[in-house]
Amino acid sequence: MPPTDRIRDHAGQGATTVAAHRTRRRLRADQARQLADLLRRQLLTGGFPSGTLPHESALATDYRASRNTVRQALDLLRAEGLVERLPGVGTVVVAEKYPHGLDRLMGLAETLHEHGRVTNEVRNLGPVPAPAPVADRLHVPPGADVLYIERLRRLGGIPLSLDLTYIPLDLGTALLGADLENNDVFRLLETVTGRRLGHAEITLEAVTADAHSAAVLEAPRGAAVLMLERLTHLDDGRPVDLEFIRFRGDRISMSGLLHRSR
Repeated sequence: MPPTDRIRDHAGQGATTVAAHRTRRRLRADQARQLADLLRRQLLTGGFPSGTLPHESALATDYRASRNTVRQALDLLRAEGLVERLPGVGTVVVAEKYPHGLDRLMGLAETLHEHGRVTNEVRNLGPVPAPAPVADRLHVPPGADVLYIERLRRLGGIPLSLDLTYIPLDLGTALLGADLENNDVFRLLETVTGRRLGHAEITLEAVTADAHSAAVLEAPRGAAVLMLERLTHLDDGRPVDLEFIRFRGDRISMSGLLHRSR
């Protein structure tokens, strides 16, 4: 074989080897992500009651994965702040996510009552002219005053969410003297109106925490937070509560029960 052909042949084999190596790395990364998803579910549902995960070799056997894949999966969970590796102990659970249901209309304190007491730091409270999108959704005249409430919500002293709330002023005036530090707005609205809340329209998406939100939530600047936009109506259909809620994604998990329509 001429020297030039041997060089081309060798180069081709090298390219094939590099491509195969990249494919293996990609497959291992895919498998690690799949394993991390399975382990995350167990972490969040008390699947490791001792607080310590099985040894890497046991996880590899249980999930038919390589040790490298297991390590990568644990690295992903460690990056999320859910686990940590302690010398002489192993991989331990270091954080808990609290479940927030999406199939019932409940305030945060009602949702998390089994996990402790939710407290509210009222950071801003008072009438403001309704921005056009707020006025439109609350069915009030453009520029009319609405009650604006900004609250930092904590569970056991740990920041969970930053809530920005708009309420029609005819209802909001009664909330100015209410105990907003220890009560959900939902309960207060039902007391003020003498009616039950009926339904809510929600949108949930991930957004990047701005500098202010990150500082208030004690989250890393630029971290992803869960943004829940919710417009709540009374049982007669009147819209009474428009909220923009930023949840720390590393401390809250959203869940719900969905039925397929027939």
